[in-house]
Amino acid sequence: MDQITLPDGRALDVRISGPDTGYPLFFHHGTPGSVTPIRALEEVAHENGLRVITTSRAGYGGSDRHAGRRVVDVVADTAAVLENLGVAECVVAGWSGGGPHALACAAHLPHAKAALLIAGVAPYDAPDLDFLAGMGEDNVDEFGAAIEGEGPLRTYLDAAREHLKDADPEAIGTSLASLLPPADLAVLTDEFGQDMAANFREALRRSADGWIDDDLAFVAPWGFDLADVRVPVSLWQGTDDLMVPFAHGEWLSANVPGVIAHLLPGDGHLSVAIGRAEDMYAELLDLAGR
Repeated sequence: MDQITLPDGRALDVRISGPDTGYPLFFHHGTPGSVTPIRALEEVAHENGLRVITTSRAGYGGSDRHAGRRVVDVVADTAAVLENLGVAECVVAGWSGGGPHALACAAHLPHAKAALLIAGVAPYDAPDLDFLAGMGEDNVDEFGAAIEGEGPLRTYLDAAREHLKDADPEAIGTSLASLLPPADLAVLTDEFGQDMAANFREALRRSADGWIDDDLAFVAPWGFDLADVRVPVSLWQGTDDLMVPFAHGEWLSANVPGVIAHLLPGDGHLSVAIGRAEDMYAELLDLAGR
């Protein structure tokens, strides 16, 4: 892991992995999340000839906070990283809370040639969408606090951080019990469970700031219009998802220009990513003309 200094002086954690000659994939992690790899996703990316670039979003891990950030603000940070690395073009991906950030890049990042959206969050103010409907109890409580503002949300997430900052796979299963359908519990074992725990520990080792700022950004205007998405988007969503409900995927599939949607019966929030990675990356590269 390295760290770069952004034009506004903030430090940002950056991690790069995969073949030196691989085509760049900028991966936007979930909420909470960090640069710590999920090997089941990263290794498949490498096998498909992708060089993976990721950051800990502002406020996570060792990355400085950007208080008041909007979803669209990730575009400038992403562009700064790519320019620092001398990368002229790439594909982008986002899982869960990374989904809106990948969509922002699909709309406004000049480097992006295609985007992958894995169980991504839809806009809070989306017409004809009940944002909270179908979420597990923990997420209903979390976003309910976010809607009330930073004070109530910080109280809620500071307590949640205590359960996850030193997490092991068993603790994740317990802390997220209301959000894990059978399909997700089935994959939260062995290596994947260890990687999720390590990812959370790194994300939250200093504070809950990144998590707080993600949630506040999700329930506020994102700062861009989905109509501005200018590159092909591959969308994957499971019907049994209790973190980001199936209705979010349905809404995005109807409102993101040019999207190719895979709405999958029986998959959850975790299983849809882990079980479909090969097909996801293959389609992403095809959409980018690679």
